[in-house]
Amino acid sequence: MSTNWWHDAVIYQVYLRSFADANGDGIGDLAGLTSRLDHLERLGVDAIWLNPCYVSPQRDHGYDIADYCAIDPSYGTAEDLKALVADAHSRGIRVLMDMVANHCSDQHQWFLDAIASAPGSAARDRFLFRDGRGVDGELPPNNWQSVFGGAAWTRVDDGQWYFHAFDASQPDFNWRNRDVVEYFDGVLRFWFDRGVDGFRIDVAHGLFKDSAMPDALGDGHNYAMWDQPEVHEIYRRWRAIGTEYEPQRYFVGEIWVPTIEAMAQYLLADELHQAFTFDLLVQPWEATRMAAAIDRALVQAERVGGPPAWTLSNHDVHRPATRFGQEQHLDAPLPTDMIAAARRRGDADLALGVRRAKAATMLQLALPGTVYLYQGEELGLPEVFDLPDEAREDPIWLRSNGEELGRDGCRVPLPWDAASPTFGFSPPSSTSAPWLPQPQWFADYAANTQDLSDDSTLAVFRRAIAGKRDTFSGPDIDWLASGHPSLLAFRRGSGICAVNFGDSPVDVPREWNADAVLGSEHIGDGSVIPANSAVWLTVVRDDARTTVGSDGTSPAGLTSTTTGIHGPTGPQSHMRSNDAPQFT
Repeated sequence: MSTNWWHDAVIYQVYLRSFADANGDGIGDLAGLTSRLDHLERLGVDAIWLNPCYVSPQRDHGYDIADYCAIDPSYGTAEDLKALVADAHSRGIRVLMDMVANHCSDQHQWFLDAIASAPGSAARDRFLFRDGRGVDGELPPNNWQSVFGGAAWTRVDDGQWYFHAFDASQPDFNWRNRDVVEYFDGVLRFWFDRGVDGFRIDVAHGLFKDSAMPDALGDGHNYAMWDQPEVHEIYRRWRAIGTEYEPQRYFVGEIWVPTIEAMAQYLLADELHQAFTFDLLVQPWEATRMAAAIDRALVQAERVGGPPAWTLSNHDVHRPATRFGQEQHLDAPLPTDMIAAARRRGDADLALGVRRAKAATMLQLALPGTVYLYQGEELGLPEVFDLPDEAREDPIWLRSNGEELGRDGCRVPLPWDAASPTFGFSPPSSTSAPWLPQPQWFADYAANTQDLSDDSTLAVFRRAIAGKRDTFSGPDIDWLASGHPSLLAFRRGSGICAVNFGDSPVDVPREWNADAVLGSEHIGDGSVIPANSAVWLTVVRDDARTTVGSDGTSPAGLTSTTTGIHGPTGPQSHMRSNDAPQFT
């Protein structure tokens, strides 16, 4: 039995600015989160991850940090964080913070010192300042582009340029400078000493850039800007710091790299504990594509000896209820911009989208590993596409001149009470509007309304989180044969998860010898899996196994090959076997 709490945990991401506002200024805060811990405890989560709440000018709402060791006044005080950690811990809920070490704010004292210093100074060496190209240095040092759009270089008054992978207000650190390395050692210890249980690491594959900073090639991926080998020394250093504490502190990375082999390097025994498995997030509602994404993640887990960290949503992508309700694009995500697959525009059938999102959540909860939920998923909230232009604040929107909607639509403040002003996000006495406007239809998704219904999305999430460990066990899955191209099914321990990706109901195969225990929709006597839904079952007799056997055959005629197995409608990349390494 694993002693590491994160191996089978459910972790809830809190975008603090939009979660709950206690003081009535229209901005979510730490006291508001503390006041809603009952909701998270009842939901059944094991930990919460806070998006950045440090001192910041809020150009990128906290991902531009001016002081890494202080709480931004808009979110509260150090005492508010202390109270949150204490209350959460008393409920058995751990608290993770967000570490943004690739870049800071242009209002950070170090960057202000750099701007005030001469080229070649020690202050400038903490960042990536370079002379420009051209006769008078009027051209950027190279052709690198910002993730948020436009050039990744900004010129200062003395003619030099500084690099920013994101917005111009977010200068990148020079991680080859010893000051930077030691500074972040201190930041980690500062928060660990205050009871924080770990960190999610923003753009963890960043930090270092190729020191030569050559022009990017024309294939859409800048190999010199990401995933440099020196980054692993930093994570070994951080892991060592985390192990100084009892219990040891936890690190999970936001990492986008093109291969399993590259990802595995971040997850060695002396580096990060986990990295997000984003492949499931960017898949369409289609059985074979989902199965292949699961297989890839489990291959990676087998290689590194630790479980995946699954997620279907976060603060950077459109919400699942909208994505799954849109027309499903079956083209593979671009390897150079996978996240684009999760930010498509277009009309959505929201009833269908919510139905599929519930099923997808039950799918990921049944898998071995950690599940990250983004706030509002448990309410089935859709993306808000129709925000007024003047209300949008995301740098992606601003830097693209409105060509890209950006991420504001998944960050609209949550609806807690259908009948209250601001839907209960702020106190009734508040005279300040929420920082992003809430559409009137948010009332239909309010938490207090869903509390009254056993059929609500919230009720499904609560039952699934409560039942996941009772239904499923072990680090391995066995794909099950069904004979239905729309049905994805696997067994884990004595539990079976079956997801019907089709628009017609499917009978539960009798040879599974299993009883239904939970469905994302009404399952009646449990003999039928409704359309676009998931069902959990438990095996009642083990006298007839339905997995692909060692002889390469199964009751439904699936065949094993040396390159993989044939899954619901086509080849999958891998099949987990019962003798795979156990997680430690």
